[in-house]
Amino acid sequence: MSGRTGAHVVADMLDGYGVSHLFLVPAILRRTLAELERHHPHIERVVTHGEKAAAYMADGYARVSGRPGLAAAQVVGALNLAAGLREPFLAGAPVIALTGGRSPATQFRRVYQEVDDRPAFDPVTKLNAVVDDAGRLPDMLRQAFRVATTGAPGPVHLQIRGNEGQLDADETDAEAVVEPAFARVPAIRPAPDDESVRTVLGLLNAAVRPVIVAGGGVRQSRAGAELVALAEALGIPVATSANGKDTIPGTHPLSVGVVGSYSRECANQVVARADLVCFVGTATGGMTTHFWAVPPEGTPAVQIDIEPSHLGLNYPLRAFVAADARLALARMLALAETPPDRAEWRAEVDHLKAAWRSRYREVLTSDAVPIRPERIAGELTAGLPGDAVLVADTGHAGMWMAQFHDVTSPAQSYLRSAGHLGWAFCAGVGAKCAAPERPVVVFTGDAGLYYHLGEIETAVRRRVNLITVVNNNHGGNQSKRGFERAYGGRPTDKSRELWTYEDVDFARIAEGMGALGIRVDKPGDLAPALNRALEAGRPVVIDVHTDIGVVAPLPVSS
Repeated sequence: MSGRTGAHVVADMLDGYGVSHLFLVPAILRRTLAELERHHPHIERVVTHGEKAAAYMADGYARVSGRPGLAAAQVVGALNLAAGLREPFLAGAPVIALTGGRSPATQFRRVYQEVDDRPAFDPVTKLNAVVDDAGRLPDMLRQAFRVATTGAPGPVHLQIRGNEGQLDADETDAEAVVEPAFARVPAIRPAPDDESVRTVLGLLNAAVRPVIVAGGGVRQSRAGAELVALAEALGIPVATSANGKDTIPGTHPLSVGVVGSYSRECANQVVARADLVCFVGTATGGMTTHFWAVPPEGTPAVQIDIEPSHLGLNYPLRAFVAADARLALARMLALAETPPDRAEWRAEVDHLKAAWRSRYREVLTSDAVPIRPERIAGELTAGLPGDAVLVADTGHAGMWMAQFHDVTSPAQSYLRSAGHLGWAFCAGVGAKCAAPERPVVVFTGDAGLYYHLGEIETAVRRRVNLITVVNNNHGGNQSKRGFERAYGGRPTDKSRELWTYEDVDFARIAEGMGALGIRVDKPGDLAPALNRALEAGRPVVIDVHTDIGVVAPLPVSS
């Protein structure tokens, strides 16, 4: 034997792949953690208060950096970590999860805390594997990075022998071999063939009312500039999925907003009127299409995607391009011919956009007290720096941001929850770890912040200077309509108990944990609070007290 342990191998490989943070709940891979401190101290070990939080932090890190985020937990916390992987699995983010596993010598003997957790990872990973021999650590870690970063990205799980992954203490002759090509997304960029590109271009040019729907695959490919250039060259309006919101600034003349269930009304109207929809980097899921009503099923469609299984998934296609989004869009631009005159279609689109903005201008600038959430969205549009990262929770937080906030610069990033309330704060911690030089702002509600409130201490302890804006209406009022329907339109005081909470001052709680807490009760104080937070140089919670009676507009399908 060489005297090298599995811990040496793992630590060297994490360094070789450019990993800068490991998010974990101890105790897991103790020897590896010690090796990281001795030989790779630049790799930070971020200890969290829960396994789901670790997974969410790794997710936020991955989405901002484009590199796999790493999360780890011992065997008793593995199921919690698997629950956390639902989010990056649904969003298509590369997260690598490392957990402890049962030892062959003691399995089936009722060992303390031992349950076979591995099957729980099957539905939420692209690869779910066991490592029982230290000699397999190098090739299985390489496989984890390859799988996480190729095709449609997604999570991977390695279960390492021993309840705390003690396999890393075993000696091995195996070498730490790294494949740098698989250190970020997209690891492989399949090029388009010109015949497919010309077919799609021909269909777009023949359309009278075409629209592009850009998804998360465009942002993962870092193809925003190519998307905008092609849209400008062809004169085609662009809607985005919530995951693709930052692929075109919302202030661009061709941008119509987020389409689908959590959407801007004019975006749904434009897509519903289109006679050809070009899907780029989106799997056309239920949220992006408002459950396949926007566009209506049967609408002519073309699609561009790096993952062949996404092509034609929910809409039969007239043509497709199986390729990386950036390469495909760039080639389309190179081969594009002079487009037809679409002045009439552009005028219709502009009218729909203007009508939406006119209808909601009053609430976007409202001075009402309690504060309206739309005003928060407007202030974030106006006040975020040009390189900021905005992280939005699901539920009402996602609705307010999708409808009323605009990305204003190609350098801004927007991350959204794929459906798990409470994700945003933890993802924001991970995002800030990945991009410490950029302002990172989380938008969540009180219901969302409660999920992982203890992680404020993590941000303080690790000096992660994250700004969190809380839409604090002391309730989960996205549920208001549903419970009113359930009670036949006659809600009771008892029914309100199902979606309301105590009126809590999160600014005071944040101060108690060592963060800066700012309470905002008046709309005019929003901008000064955001400016103060941006200059604070420490974690900040802006606790905005809002109107519990205000609910987000429902999506339209025509």
